[in-house]
Amino acid sequence: MLKDLFKKSPSANYISLSAAKIKEPNVPTGMWKKCNKCQAPLYTEDVRKNHYICPKCGGYFRMHAYRRIEMIADEGTFEEWDRGLISGNPLKYAGYEKKLEALREKTNLDEAVTTGVCRIGGFPAVLGVCDARFLMSSMGWAVGEKITRAVERASQEKLPVVLFCCSGGARMQEGIVSLMQMAKTSAALKRHSDAGLLTVTVLTDPTTGGVTASFAMLGDIILAEPEALIGFAGPRVIEQTIGQKLPEGFQRSEFLLKHGFLDAIVAREDMKDTLAHILSLHQSGKRLNLPEKWPRRIQGEEPEDGKEPGAAEKKSAPEAASPWERVQISRMASRPSGLDYIERLFTGFMELHGDRCYGDDGAVVGGIASFHGVPVTVIAQQKGKTTKDNIARNFGMPSPEGYRKALRLMKQAEKFGRPIVCFVDTPGAFCGLEAEERGQGSAIAENLFEMSGLKVPVLSVVIGEGGSGGALAMAVANEVWMLENSIYSILSPEGFASILWKDSKRAPEAARVMKITARDLKKLGIIERIIAEPGCAGEQNLHRICGEMEEYMAEFLLKYQDMEPRQIADQRYRRFRNM
Repeated sequence: MLKDLFKKSPSANYISLSAAKIKEPNVPTGMWKKCNKCQAPLYTEDVRKNHYICPKCGGYFRMHAYRRIEMIADEGTFEEWDRGLISGNPLKYAGYEKKLEALREKTNLDEAVTTGVCRIGGFPAVLGVCDARFLMSSMGWAVGEKITRAVERASQEKLPVVLFCCSGGARMQEGIVSLMQMAKTSAALKRHSDAGLLTVTVLTDPTTGGVTASFAMLGDIILAEPEALIGFAGPRVIEQTIGQKLPEGFQRSEFLLKHGFLDAIVAREDMKDTLAHILSLHQSGKRLNLPEKWPRRIQGEEPEDGKEPGAAEKKSAPEAASPWERVQISRMASRPSGLDYIERLFTGFMELHGDRCYGDDGAVVGGIASFHGVPVTVIAQQKGKTTKDNIARNFGMPSPEGYRKALRLMKQAEKFGRPIVCFVDTPGAFCGLEAEERGQGSAIAENLFEMSGLKVPVLSVVIGEGGSGGALAMAVANEVWMLENSIYSILSPEGFASILWKDSKRAPEAARVMKITARDLKKLGIIERIIAEPGCAGEQNLHRICGEMEEYMAEFLLKYQDMEPRQIADQRYRRFRNM
């Protein structure tokens, strides 16, 4: 009996193995994820709470369409359209129908895009979201048809369109039928645009091929997530074609922003707020909401106490400052820049980047903002405050891409009926080999040509130097104003003296002869208004300058807000015709 006590029995062994199995951790399927970028194991719930961004390295996970909709649309507002619309098999490609059916079961999607209507931050919009799980969100007939139907319905209901793009390109199994979807979706967006309606596209990883070459790049505003792969040809195809290794960061969001093809890169956690802000700035019918304390003349009533409009500008600084001294003051590094005025005069400024052709010029800053409730497009020639910033902004001397960016934003403003405010401050357009190669003269000429016919009010304010055609390219306006110590000239006094008198040292004399000060130009009828500077413009008196400018801007907008578009363009034409 005693010896049997220490015997190993099969049943005892079986019980101990079972106990061991019970003690093993039971990990539910899907509890953990692995980051494709840093390879770290991650708790799925942590990833979900972090907007599907790796909490370790910040890498972005690709998102399912319905998860994206949950993140972007206001809760309970999304109504799906065209569910059940599926592709056929136009080429009778072997196994294609079975593959589609398997994907439908696996993903619970009918196709690679989900469309519908929702609210984003309270604003209605048509929403389309691509899903890479379905054949890498390639565009076949059903994808093209769903996007086209959504855009057509948006046109009918006068709604903006927001498209989240993600695609490997055209769907090979549908051949030429797939190719035709590029033209079909583009044509629908053209009609939507011609109706004066907004399209915002958001490019996510990856956006390539036929989708990049169609609806993805046709947004009025084009956003992208960080480090998304974006391009027409895939990196491997390019490397095989040219036989070279591509540089780091090629075809990523940051590369496209630098080269002028994106308006902004937006972090995923900020995307909904950004879209809501964009939609808010595109609400039609907004009118000025002015403080009651402002003078009655701005409210459209009689002048107070018999004062004439513009009386403040007659209380300018002393006549004692010579033209040459004003030239020196206009060039002072301490003078407020265009961005300083934008920050003080407008709210909700969103900078938009790029000329959609070559690059993004730091010497020209532009975007959308609000002025007392009215959406406006604001564009400024921008100098730097430090040596590093000056180099980045080329000392305020725009290149062709800067003028093309400005014109792109002006034409966009015309489409949406937004007034345009330009701040002019440049020694002149950049003179250099690269600028000539990219068509500096052509870019300036195009601005003069197009600005003359814009059917929205344009106000240009010279805040520092107004040098030559480089300044005029942003000053073909209904009204041009100047700060008291700014200048506006055919070229610099040094250049004038050098060309006509062969002696650049006679620049002070040239400044007097050229009639380049605000007072001189007001007398000549070149400008409409002088903004007083109580002393030289600087941080210490910027609030006073902006206070006066703000009231005059309100007066300007009230003057033009009820004019017909054709009248606005005609008034601008007559202004320059009479010079």
